[in-house]
Amino acid sequence: MSLILNIDTAIDIAHISVAKDGEVLAEVSNTDPKAHGSFLQPAIQSLLKNACVTIHELDAIAISAGPGSYTGLRVGMASAKGLCYALNKPLISISTLEILASSAIWDSRQQALPPSTLFCPMIDARRMEVFTALYDQKLQIVLAPCAMVLDENSFANGLLKNHILFFGKGIKKWQSVCQNPNAIFRPVSNNSLAMSKLAAQKFEQKDFANLYYSEPLYLKEFFDNNSKN
Repeated sequence: MSLILNIDTAIDIAHISVAKDGEVLAEVSNTDPKAHGSFLQPAIQSLLKNACVTIHELDAIAISAGPGSYTGLRVGMASAKGLCYALNKPLISISTLEILASSAIWDSRQQALPPSTLFCPMIDARRMEVFTALYDQKLQIVLAPCAMVLDENSFANGLLKNHILFFGKGIKKWQSVCQNPNAIFRPVSNNSLAMSKLAAQKFEQKDFANLYYSEPLYLKEFFDNNSKN
């Protein structure tokens, strides 16, 4: 049994949810990346009130640890660690790319995709660069999270043997140079349920982050959603 507060302020849409055993009880979101900082604390308070959950009833705090917006990651991690310190609760750290991939895998159950399809989330990292990774249909890592500068040869080896579903805000750049017929492009919603399921699994496995040393996963020195580039 687990009652977990999930915080995701890593990318352009922030999601805050409270979930019991991986099932979302209540959630709120913010679509203005410039306002994630001012949104977060009031959102947590109203969310718990609407879910009829007191903050002391929580079993853990889960954070979308990046990659993503530098500012969003710092805001989310600082808030999650602060709550864990104050409440003496464990911290669960989850890759933002893994959350996106899990969302896509969940969505794919309702869609017709080739059986060997791989899943490739892409987060915009300015210019022709993205934060990305590759996962199989069991959410096993095929390509570890990295910052990648895209060109026409990107993912060439993977696309020789597999169809790859590309999704996320960063795919617009990739679509402009990718001509491979094995590349599939579809919108995927970053849903709170995916993060809630992952957090519940980690809680059950007691896969907790080190509260003292946990830091966001930046993958590069600086990135901000609010950049004009």
